[in-house]
Amino acid sequence: MKAAVMRELSAPLEIEELSTDKPGAREVLVRTAACGVCHSDLHLLEGAIPTPLPCVLGHEPAGVVEAVGPDVRDFEPGDHVIACLSVFCGTCEQCTSGRLYLCSGDACRRQVDEGSRLRKGDEAIEVMADLGAFAEQMLVHENALVKIRDDMPLDRAALIGCGVTTGLGAVLNTAQVRPGETVSVTGCGGVGLSAIQGARIAGASRIIAIDNQEWKLELAKKLGATDGVLADSDTSRSVRAMTEGGVDYAFECIGLADLVADCLRMTKLGGCTVMVGVVPRGVKLEIPAINMTLQEKKLIGSLMGSSRFRTDMPRFVDMYLSGKLLLDEMISARVPLEDVNLALDEMRKGTAARSVITFDAA
Repeated sequence: MKAAVMRELSAPLEIEELSTDKPGAREVLVRTAACGVCHSDLHLLEGAIPTPLPCVLGHEPAGVVEAVGPDVRDFEPGDHVIACLSVFCGTCEQCTSGRLYLCSGDACRRQVDEGSRLRKGDEAIEVMADLGAFAEQMLVHENALVKIRDDMPLDRAALIGCGVTTGLGAVLNTAQVRPGETVSVTGCGGVGLSAIQGARIAGASRIIAIDNQEWKLELAKKLGATDGVLADSDTSRSVRAMTEGGVDYAFECIGLADLVADCLRMTKLGGCTVMVGVVPRGVKLEIPAINMTLQEKKLIGSLMGSSRFRTDMPRFVDMYLSGKLLLDEMISARVPLEDVNLALDEMRKGTAARSVITFDAA
């Protein structure tokens, strides 16, 4: 099968022929239908998040089950599925306390003596986030999958695998925004646009989209933003002026330390900043600590939207099919695997909201 392999940092991915092992115990072979291109793919490619090489990137996929290994009970060939990086063991402290998204997933990975799931000849190939979805097939643990309705288009279902769940969940699960509260969202890519939709679905009274691209602000308004602010050095001051003191919740959806600090400045007294974007490893955050006490401001992180993906993702599918969640508008382009580097470049330049790699199974 074909896959896009990362062999060195900041270099184009290489389209290679790889072989997938047969499904072992509790493993499922999935024919990839589509995979969204996410900023986290760029983080790995550019070294902000370390990963062993060579590695197949891609972690926002949907597809169709082709085969299952021993002891798999919940899936069978022909099932339509979304694969999620929040693979969970089901027995650790995080899982048993209901925070499956914080599970390390170590128990779901193959041991050294079991061999690699993916190879090129004698060379073992790593996969991003236990998935490696820039490939025609994925061999994954069953706890990385959730079954979805057959009438859900798989190219749109793929977006739910990461970006939509991360943004929507940050609003609905992590922050638990209530009707009438005010929200700002910094960064109107796939995650930020999903957070805007989450705020709309939650009933926020004011949803302020912030980005440095006018076209993204216009798209954000179509998806639910009440206001658009072109990012500059006075963004936080503009937001405070618009809201008579600041917003209840400020969501940072890019992953830049300076913008996290700016989001703190645009929250009201007692407000909360939610870090959704991944700040690169080693980058420190500098904030005026006195405000955290004297203004009782809060700063919290949100991993994968604090989502229990096996229950949340089918709900998000239902939201899309009922017209409540808008996904078609978020897709800037559908491209074949061979154009994955072009899609990554478009993301770097900020000229795409979400590109989707599509395969024959879509």
